[in-house]
Amino acid sequence: MADAASRRAILAAPLLMAAAPDADAWSFRVSALEGGEHDLAAWRGRVLLVVNTASFCGYTPQYAALQQLHDQFQGQGLTVLGVPSNDFNQESTDNRQIREFCDGQFGIEFPMAALSTVRGPRAIPLYRWLAVRGGGEPRWNFHKYLVARDGRTVRGFATGVEPRSAEMLGAIRVAVAATA
Repeated sequence: MADAASRRAILAAPLLMAAAPDADAWSFRVSALEGGEHDLAAWRGRVLLVVNTASFCGYTPQYAALQQLHDQFQGQGLTVLGVPSNDFNQESTDNRQIREFCDGQFGIEFPMAALSTVRGPRAIPLYRWLAVRGGGEPRWNFHKYLVARDGRTVRGFATGVEPRSAEMLGAIRVAVAATA
């Protein structure tokens, strides 16, 4: 019988393979806030803006700007994906409460993942992959990763880069104008 370390390595192998740097964004699935999952393959060929969110953070007002980006650019091929995380101790631990907050405070209509770990060894595979491809793991809530239509090119944006800043809008415009 395998020892505990061997069993952990065997169990972790699929997760490590899923986070392989040579994968593309369309290889991942994340649990959905309402239950079920989001299969990122459904967004193949779109531009993806992935943001780790939190309800009780000084940057929480960025939700409004993310919704505006969703409204403005979804017809041009942008999908915003919110990924609630309590990695910085500023999020509810209940998916239902997160949904109620997002709906009640900001009218969020873009897809939301279930509460997820986004940094460290327990980060979900998507976030381990984004950290490798996009310049490192999130240092705080509302870190943004812009994934190009090819599903491989990733650019990270620090928390302080506002969703509607010239830098972010410029990057989104370039990304949605490009072909996969």
